[in-house]
Amino acid sequence: MNDIDDTQAPLLDHLIELRRRLLYCVAALVVTFCIGFYFSQPIFSFLVRPLAAAGQTKVIYTEIFEAFFVQVKVAFFFAMMVSFPVVANQLWQFVAPGLYRKEKKALLPFLLATPALFLAGATLAYTVAIPTALHFLLSYQGQVGGGVEQMALPAIGKYLDFIMQFLFAFGITFLLPVLLMLLERAGIVSYEQLKGAWRYAVVAAFAVAAVLTPPDVVSQLLLAVPLIALYFIALIGIKFTRNRREREAEVESDAEADPA
Repeated sequence: MNDIDDTQAPLLDHLIELRRRLLYCVAALVVTFCIGFYFSQPIFSFLVRPLAAAGQTKVIYTEIFEAFFVQVKVAFFFAMMVSFPVVANQLWQFVAPGLYRKEKKALLPFLLATPALFLAGATLAYTVAIPTALHFLLSYQGQVGGGVEQMALPAIGKYLDFIMQFLFAFGITFLLPVLLMLLERAGIVSYEQLKGAWRYAVVAAFAVAAVLTPPDVVSQLLLAVPLIALYFIALIGIKFTRNRREREAEVESDAEADPA
């Protein structure tokens, strides 16, 4: 019994503990939101750099309150990104006492890899996907015939929705290896099943990209291709971790068979 933590608290104690953890999460969100609201101007300046680099140096707002709500959205975006480690830590602190030591050892690397992978996906979106998509979409400016010229005048709120959609889409999809490895570790799917379903995974990647990105082919390809690559990276990781578990199990069985 000492393989699991000695925290057999009654239901009321668990509810009190859950409330305490939720209060910590809410406090982290409120504090980071206030910080983000105060620094919303430099944060938004950072977010519009890809737009300026694509040659578009002017944005507009068509509603009186739109600029203010953009400031609120920027603060909320900042709060979600910055407070995530605190929220994840509080979740871990709540569920960890009910896990066996082996389960903790198995889950902790995935918990630590989640923010790193999300940040990697958001970085790829900011440095590669968003500039490429902007250059393609803004290339439609110019003469359309008959002396008529079309010009891009992106609204400030629409642009923020555009870039946040990219950042969150890439960040979340980069968590695919963690999700697949957790499903395999839990016994829900096997390596053989995932390997045999790779064709369906490719189709699903394009379907997900079509939902999460703007409705143009370039944006969808920029998300679908990394998503497919992540699927095969997950397969490699699952095979590696499964082989390691099998070797560890063999060592343990040999040690039990030969205690001397």
